[in-house]
Amino acid sequence: MMPSTLKESLQAGQSVLAPGVYDALSALIAEQAGFQALYLSGASIAYTRLGRSDVGLTTYTEVEQTLARITERVSIPVIVDGDTGFGNALNVQRTVRGFERAGAAMIQLEDQGFPKRCGHLAGKSVVPAAEMCGKLRAALDARASSDTLILARTDALATEGLDAALDRAEQYLACGVDAIFVEALRTDAHMDAACRRFAGRVPLLANMVEGGMTPVKSAGELAARGFSIVIFPGGTARAVSHMLQRYYGSLHEHGTTAPWRDAMLDFDQLNALIGTPELLALGKKYE
Repeated sequence: MMPSTLKESLQAGQSVLAPGVYDALSALIAEQAGFQALYLSGASIAYTRLGRSDVGLTTYTEVEQTLARITERVSIPVIVDGDTGFGNALNVQRTVRGFERAGAAMIQLEDQGFPKRCGHLAGKSVVPAAEMCGKLRAALDARASSDTLILARTDALATEGLDAALDRAEQYLACGVDAIFVEALRTDAHMDAACRRFAGRVPLLANMVEGGMTPVKSAGELAARGFSIVIFPGGTARAVSHMLQRYYGSLHEHGTTAPWRDAMLDFDQLNALIGTPELLALGKKYE
């Protein structure tokens, strides 16, 4: 029998590749492509909903609403970026309860100070490890089900070095979290050090950011190293942004979408993708 939850997949020793999504449409297309899990990136919500950088501008409400729309549309597990929990331990509890109600399979929490920023931008700060441990214990107490996994992320490598980051991750694991994420590992040696410390003990997440601090590897190579979860969180937004620059440039130049017709879905194709015929058929059931 195939695992039915993210927890069961990880317990079965499966490696999970989760592409970044930022709304229900991107999530639906990723599910149709055959992925077994998704990653809702806080950065991608900032990029797409606000047209802004990932520098702590996104709120709990914006993430919760986006998550709810996605889980309403797709059936596969969603890992959601909960940033710092949007405040102190009490804010963390509200975040965990709200994201769990909205359908999160795994909730990521990080130890950055405020204002937080993208893990691959310079100028980050981290809160004391003891403060983060309190927030993680609050998160674990707040969840209604142990099937809702808590992922602890540390950004301490940039400010305190690799050894300190791994020691922080060890403390977070001792709190009882379900998975570990050491952000912005900068070399193959860093990745191997993290895997030597944690692989086989707890699911370990690898974050692949095109142009970021960490060398980009394939999911297969990372699984062989010892990572259980591989995310490409912002690749979707970067690919879509590149495509839209070309699309809008062409439309502005030519005054028509004709040069793009072979690179677009037409009206009927888009409706087929999103299930319009099935939705209309369902509506007739109630006429």
